[in-house]
Amino acid sequence: MHIREEKTERHTLAVIVDNEPGILARIAGLFSGRGYNIESLTVSEIAADQSVSRITIVTSASVETLEQIVAQLDRLVPVHQVTDLTTQGPHVERELALVKVAGTGDHRIEALRLGEVYRARVVDATTSSFVFEVTGGREKIDTFVTLMKEVGLVEVARTGIVAIARGREGA
Repeated sequence: MHIREEKTERHTLAVIVDNEPGILARIAGLFSGRGYNIESLTVSEIAADQSVSRITIVTSASVETLEQIVAQLDRLVPVHQVTDLTTQGPHVERELALVKVAGTGDHRIEALRLGEVYRARVVDATTSSFVFEVTGGREKIDTFVTLMKEVGLVEVARTGIVAIARGREGA
């Protein structure tokens, strides 16, 4: 018997849903109940009347598994639309992180210098610590956090990925 290995790829899904209690739990339950992992999950209202939300989900799956995920999401009643931004074409992904760094002397100077290089903005400061706000792609934020470990990283809070398709068409 030959066991076929499935190649997994990272995908970003945009899911438009009615903004109602329990929808996020239902979607997360769909993923966890079938053993799918969610790498990033963000949710926000997108309609002026607060009736519709956009959920951005980043997951890694094989093509076959991803097709199942999309089909199962499409079957949920409050879901209006599911778009796999990864397969749709070019899209923009960003994340925001707050990074707390403590240090004095040379470590403080180096943290500020690295913050400038990564275009991180100081949003809070004391005589012994900073909180940086850094935005960008996942790799940029990962690298910034890794560098801050060398100069006094204390804590990191990340928003998760938000993404939107490029061009004139909506998700």
